[in-house]
Amino acid sequence: MNTSLAARTPARNGWMRRLGAGLITGAADDDPSGIATYSQAGAQFGYGTLWTALFTLPLMIGIQTVCAHVGRVTGHGLAANMRQHFPRSVLIALVSLLLLANVINLAADIGAMGEALRLLLGGPAVPYALGFAVLSLLLEVVIPFPRYAPLLKLMTMSLLAYVATAFVIDVPWNDVWRSLLPRGVAWREYLVTVVAVFGTTISPYLFFWQASEEAEEEEADAAASPLTLAPEQAGEAFARIRFDTDVGMVYSNVVAFFIMLTTGAVLHAHGVTDIRNAADAASALQPLAGRFAAALFAAGIVGTGLLAVPVLAGSAAYAVAEAFDVRAGLGNKPGDARVFYLIIVASTLLGALLSASRLDPIRMLFWAAVINGVISVPLMAGIMFIATRESAMGAFRVAGPLRWLGWASTLVVAAVVLAMLL
Repeated sequence: MNTSLAARTPARNGWMRRLGAGLITGAADDDPSGIATYSQAGAQFGYGTLWTALFTLPLMIGIQTVCAHVGRVTGHGLAANMRQHFPRSVLIALVSLLLLANVINLAADIGAMGEALRLLLGGPAVPYALGFAVLSLLLEVVIPFPRYAPLLKLMTMSLLAYVATAFVIDVPWNDVWRSLLPRGVAWREYLVTVVAVFGTTISPYLFFWQASEEAEEEEADAAASPLTLAPEQAGEAFARIRFDTDVGMVYSNVVAFFIMLTTGAVLHAHGVTDIRNAADAASALQPLAGRFAAALFAAGIVGTGLLAVPVLAGSAAYAVAEAFDVRAGLGNKPGDARVFYLIIVASTLLGALLSASRLDPIRMLFWAAVINGVISVPLMAGIMFIATRESAMGAFRVAGPLRWLGWASTLVVAAVVLAMLL
């Protein structure tokens, strides 16, 4: 397996060097599909959904930290651990649903990137979208990951475009603070929107990505090993994971907050309440907030898409390869991990073809959200089952506040999914 993103730097003393898998995971959560969801929430309900960014933050920190612990302690990703503790039929079903949801998400993200570049440069969107898919594959497959990893870190900065956009427009901050909770809304539609926000914020593909990256920590440094074999490394490892994950999840939710804030302040305030995708949001901003604000918004879609596409394809590849116990890892050459790289290529190209089809992007996003919702609850329950078992985690089984936070996250998401199904 390859070196984890969190550990591909020679030293640990600088705070930037301690950021890696958690930061990438958090930033990838604000992919173009997520931007579309947050934009629709802001456009439809103004500031009435901003509270979700605050409420989901501790839940994200909890479950993602647990995933990172599982990977770092055992030296294996989630699917590899589940292979040892779950019936094979259950594991294959969950991984298959994850792969399907990721391909649909890839289609929506690649299509949104093409539309965003069309807004910036003009011309047809489909060739742009296909070009982005090819570029993502070249970066992920051809370039050695140790050289590519710093680029992923750099691309997380693209999300600052959404923070900057809020300061380009005129935000009535007094109204914002008075309207954090909804008033006089259509509760059925409001509940559907809240469910969508939860579903795009706490996503299964993020669980697999961060756990698999942490699982490869021991190969970054000749002195590092899975914590079950090297318990003396636990203090530094857990401190780094906590810092990295906290920063990544806070960053993710701050960006989500500002996307909903911007679309609420501009679109909702001017009666624009129906956003079909992320590019629609950027396009609608232009006549109301100016070309510069719209360009910032569109540029953020391109930047976060280039970040999210490799994470979506990579998490699917990790899950499938680990489930079937074949070699996985972005640090391996394609010839040494054929199945792993084949899944990356196939899922990205299939997503690109779907993005160029006549399928409704909103319907694709809806079904991706449904599938993610269906698998997230058993996945989170399975993660907590493994994380709290001494047979899997040894002396480092998750306990105390982190254990309760992980189970609380699972129960809250279960309640949200139940609300969605009802």
